[in-house]
Amino acid sequence: MSEKEKNQEEVVQEEVVQEEGSSDEEESVKKDEKEEKDKKDKKEKKESKKDKKENEIKELQQKLDSQKDSYMRLAAEYDNYRKRTANEKLSIYNDATAKAVEELLPVADSMQMALQSLKDAPEEVKKGIELVSQQLDKSFEKLKIEAFGEIGEDFDPEIHNAVSKIESEELSENQISQVFQKGYKIGDKVIRHAMVQVANCD
Repeated sequence: MSEKEKNQEEVVQEEVVQEEGSSDEEESVKKDEKEEKDKKDKKEKKESKKDKKENEIKELQQKLDSQKDSYMRLAAEYDNYRKRTANEKLSIYNDATAKAVEELLPVADSMQMALQSLKDAPEEVKKGIELVSQQLDKSFEKLKIEAFGEIGEDFDPEIHNAVSKIESEELSENQISQVFQKGYKIGDKVIRHAMVQVANCD
């Protein structure tokens, strides 16, 4: 083989080697690009999954808040309904009891007058009337009926009915000096106003 041919063969081999090297470099670059792309895709997928999960959590939180708000409203409405119903029942009971007791007040008044006129009565009669009076008071107490109107109490136009007035040094201004008829109430409901005389009022 001549020198020229040897040189040509070496050139061809170098070109082949260069081509092979170039091919390897291209493959390496492609591989790197693919890996980079895969990493980028994985990162995007991961971020996408993260965003999706965060959105789902937000939606669930909103639903939970909405359900909680609805529950709280319902609980408040039920509590108001329960209180209103209890007040209505108590009011109906008080009205019915007041109506029934109103019919018994003349008996209570008669007992009061009988007790006041027992000074000269026999002991057995006194004990009998006092016993009946105590039984009547206990019955009123069980029904939660409260008597009011005592000498020395402050006059209250909401529960007292002033039928006369006097000047007195023993009593303060607007104090009850005499009770003509006791008043009765159940809770805040007045069944009958107390009929009284008031001292030192304008």
